[in-house]
Amino acid sequence: MTPAPFPFVDLDLARRLERTEGHTNAKFVESRARRMPEIGACWIDVAGTYGLFDGVGSPCTQTFRLGMFEPVTDTALDTLETFFASRGSDTFHEVSPLADPSALNLLNARGYRPCELTSVLFQPLPAPNVDLASESPIVVGGIAPTEQETWAETAVRGWGESADVREFMSSFGPTLAGAEDTYPFLGRLDGVPVATGSLVICNDVALLAGASTVPEARGRGAQRAVLGARLQFASSMGCTIAMMCAAPGSSSQRNAERSGFRIAYTRIKWHKALAG
Repeated sequence: MTPAPFPFVDLDLARRLERTEGHTNAKFVESRARRMPEIGACWIDVAGTYGLFDGVGSPCTQTFRLGMFEPVTDTALDTLETFFASRGSDTFHEVSPLADPSALNLLNARGYRPCELTSVLFQPLPAPNVDLASESPIVVGGIAPTEQETWAETAVRGWGESADVREFMSSFGPTLAGAEDTYPFLGRLDGVPVATGSLVICNDVALLAGASTVPEARGRGAQRAVLGARLQFASSMGCTIAMMCAAPGSSSQRNAERSGFRIAYTRIKWHKALAG
């Protein structure tokens, strides 16, 4: 199969990627609301910007798509800030550099400060690395609904090497596995679950996330196998773009680039503290 050519990084591509990221997080928040209604998880659409509340302090409590589909206005930001403040949360906006210039102008004028950077990576499908699974003894496949807890438990073991991370992931993992439009994958070594990955499909874009490997199985090619299986599945579902996000310069970014992904752009997260 001939690999597809890389498209130009322009506003059209950025909108596809940001639409997928917003969709993914909205479905996660809906899953949280079903599993843990006491948190009050919910989301709103304000002039094309998704405001998501997943509890105070959750990394999912923020906005996506700001300035991607409409210019940003004071009225829209007032609505979003009220949405978060009424739930006791600071306001966070994760903004693409291809957003309408009004976003930067208003965020600066309203006292926001940059607090985090994220590399957004992509590659066209079909990809040249869909056969990565053949290089590893790890057998990868999708899961049945009855295996969601197994997926979550494996993910917690892979992610949670500190008590704080384990505590967070113990609720994050099941919520992610149960989200709509999400396809969890398990990697097994001799029949034992040792690695996880997931993807979310929005139109023809697949967002890859949820990657983890338990400590005792690392160095066996588990994540390459899980990545290859997900790319192959995304292609079979008609996706033409795969995307993933990583901290700039991180091992996750390096692994993605080794597997054929390129950086589309770097998003900036902007923060405004709750008044008082």
